[in-house]
Amino acid sequence: MGTDTVRTPPADGAAELKSQQRGWYFYDWACSVYSTSVLTVFLGPYLTSVAESAADAGGYVHPLGIPVRAGSFFAYSVSLSVIVAVLVMPLVGAAADRTGRKKPLLAAAAYLGATATTAMFLLDGDRYLLGGALLIVANAAQSVAMMLYNSYLPQIAPPEQRDAVSSRGWAFGYAAGSLVLVANLVLYTGHDSFGVSESTAVRICLASAGLWWGAFALIPLTRLRDRRSAAPEAALPGFRQLAATVRDMRRHPLTLAFLLAYLVYNDGIQTVISQASVYGSEELGLGQSTLIGAILLVQVLAVAGALTMGRLARIYGAKRTILGSLVAWTLTLAAGYFLPAGAPVWFFVLAAGIGLVLGGSQALSRSLFSHLVPPGKEAEYFSAYEMSDRGMSWLGPLLFGLTYQLTGSYRDAIISLVGFFVIGFALLARVPVRRAIEEAGNPVPDRI
Repeated sequence: MGTDTVRTPPADGAAELKSQQRGWYFYDWACSVYSTSVLTVFLGPYLTSVAESAADAGGYVHPLGIPVRAGSFFAYSVSLSVIVAVLVMPLVGAAADRTGRKKPLLAAAAYLGATATTAMFLLDGDRYLLGGALLIVANAAQSVAMMLYNSYLPQIAPPEQRDAVSSRGWAFGYAAGSLVLVANLVLYTGHDSFGVSESTAVRICLASAGLWWGAFALIPLTRLRDRRSAAPEAALPGFRQLAATVRDMRRHPLTLAFLLAYLVYNDGIQTVISQASVYGSEELGLGQSTLIGAILLVQVLAVAGALTMGRLARIYGAKRTILGSLVAWTLTLAAGYFLPAGAPVWFFVLAAGIGLVLGGSQALSRSLFSHLVPPGKEAEYFSAYEMSDRGMSWLGPLLFGLTYQLTGSYRDAIISLVGFFVIGFALLARVPVRRAIEEAGNPVPDRI
């Protein structure tokens, strides 16, 4: 493991830091389109239909000879991509910290993901295996790239600026997701007038996300600067590196305490995002166009929400603002429980509530964690953070599914998620963040 040293203020001048911050924002602008258009909207239904076209009479496909229901293939592919990312992130994070060469690793991960996403244009007919392989590569590469991207935050922003910088990054991402999703929906809903089939329109939407990702990734890769490590060391192999990272984190129990709180409430956030459309379609009887419109509304309002909560953090501190957002999440879910069926207006009101707290709670969690990372361990610790964000969010969907299975009610399933926000609130409230920052060896901002 690297040695801990007291972190000094960035050596770059103010103008150089501003330039790097602007470049950093554009990676969110580049990659968020993948999360919105590919993962959230188009790939799941389309890859499922491709798998169904390749299925046998019983509805099964047989990747590597293993019988898998065609309807489960997308979910299993996402799960496998998470496993790959969890294995790779600690290795890449440790290598980035020890060599100081984050940017080449970020470029490799970003362009591997962008290339795999662009290649999704080839998913026609019954090529479900190609689709699964491209999804695994793209999703794992996205996780690795986001870990490296996040680890730049302590380098490009002094402590008092991190809440605002992180919030602007999230806002850029949601703005790009909204813009491209609008263009995708115009093509998809009007594909006949554009002279293309529905399948071709979906494949164009998928590939365009990869091209967007690759094109705009050039901006951060041009502006961000690496700081070489004074004493590069070799990364440990496989699970040994993951175990070494966990052992090192045990030396900073307050950082771990924050990570546990984040793991719990973020599990709730991710489950709401992934299951809201199921709730809308199955419990409230809403159509696909209403659900897609609601997703777009969430994206648009998340921009304003991230920026507004960034301003609130300057007044009240990041911790208090996050705690306030968890209260808002709880109230939003409670309201969702009482939504009347067949009333899209009220579902849009619920989507607005989610959008206003979504971006800010994520952005401020990222900036608060950046204060709790020991100097020289940014990429390595953010690999653990990214694993909490992407690799550990399984309990919420499991609870949602079990609640529905036992009660037969999606309303009971959605209200069961309140526990994640209540427990996360209690855990975060107990973290003494000022002492945690001091014990990590970092300067404490006036407002935290």
